[in-house]
Amino acid sequence: MSDGEDRPARTTVRTITDLARLAGVSAGTVSRALAGNSLVNTRTREKIVSLAREHGFRPNQMASGLRRQKTGVIGVVIPLGHDTRQQISDSFFMTLLGHLADELTHEGYDLMLRRVVPGDDPDWLDRFIGSGMIDGVIVIGQSDQFERIEEVADGYRPMVVWGNRQEGQHHCVVGTDNRLGGRLAAERLVAAGARALAFLGDTGPMEFAARFAGAQDIATRRGLPPILPLPTHLSPDRAGEEIARHIAAHSGTIDGIFAATDTLAALCLIELRAQGIAVPQDVKLVGFDDLPIARQTVPPLTTIRQDIAAGARGLVDLLLRRLAGESTESLVLPPELVARATA
Repeated sequence: MSDGEDRPARTTVRTITDLARLAGVSAGTVSRALAGNSLVNTRTREKIVSLAREHGFRPNQMASGLRRQKTGVIGVVIPLGHDTRQQISDSFFMTLLGHLADELTHEGYDLMLRRVVPGDDPDWLDRFIGSGMIDGVIVIGQSDQFERIEEVADGYRPMVVWGNRQEGQHHCVVGTDNRLGGRLAAERLVAAGARALAFLGDTGPMEFAARFAGAQDIATRRGLPPILPLPTHLSPDRAGEEIARHIAAHSGTIDGIFAATDTLAALCLIELRAQGIAVPQDVKLVGFDDLPIARQTVPPLTTIRQDIAAGARGLVDLLLRRLAGESTESLVLPPELVARATA
């Protein structure tokens, strides 16, 4: 037999995804094992480290290899575990992405965008950061993926997340004080004369849950009935019908609505008008975000402003500092009431 004849080809291991495939585990397990995370049992961790050494994959390659290569690309990923039919064309996403593109271009980086449905790909984040195509990653929204993001943050430094901060979390976040924003919204509705309040949106995602909790703080403090949750998807092909049903079911029993987003508030205005309910005479309405659409509705929308441009600057600044090896704290931005005509 000649040299090399019938000899199996050596597997090439360039990314954690390659190593995960070789070890027969998930990419997330590999990243945790190489970071020394105690969540991975000793036998599996030793196997992964041994394979990494055998194939020349250094344990710090995941965190530092991409920086040495300097791809000049920052990954931006939007996980949609909470509402798989929501689109990137959502006004909030488009506004934030526009500001991010401006900031990254100014810093000399290109942007690679991905929309993922985590249920279809549990290792969505590990796969992206291990692809070899990006220097770091910005995650827009925690969705229902808080634990997955936490796990990756243990072994991967150049990542910053737009979302809600809670005590004790590991990943670095930029976002608005959503609970305070919820309080401001409910206070405005009550000051305008509303006494039976409802929350329009899904209370599952962390940011929305905090907004709902803040509004409930005010209802409790003022001795009002508990705020009525009106679960509503964010996907436009479902939200309009759901809002119409909510309004029809509770017409005459609620006089103040806090919508989780300006987009939902704008749809709510349309449905209230269609059912002959006057705003703000019969129902007061407050949104959240202060997107351009808030100034264009009829009547103009009272809303809670989060400074999306400042948030984009913060995301990029913190990511670049983490790429340079710094440890960074999360950035929590103050919300602001913008009083217009709906409340």
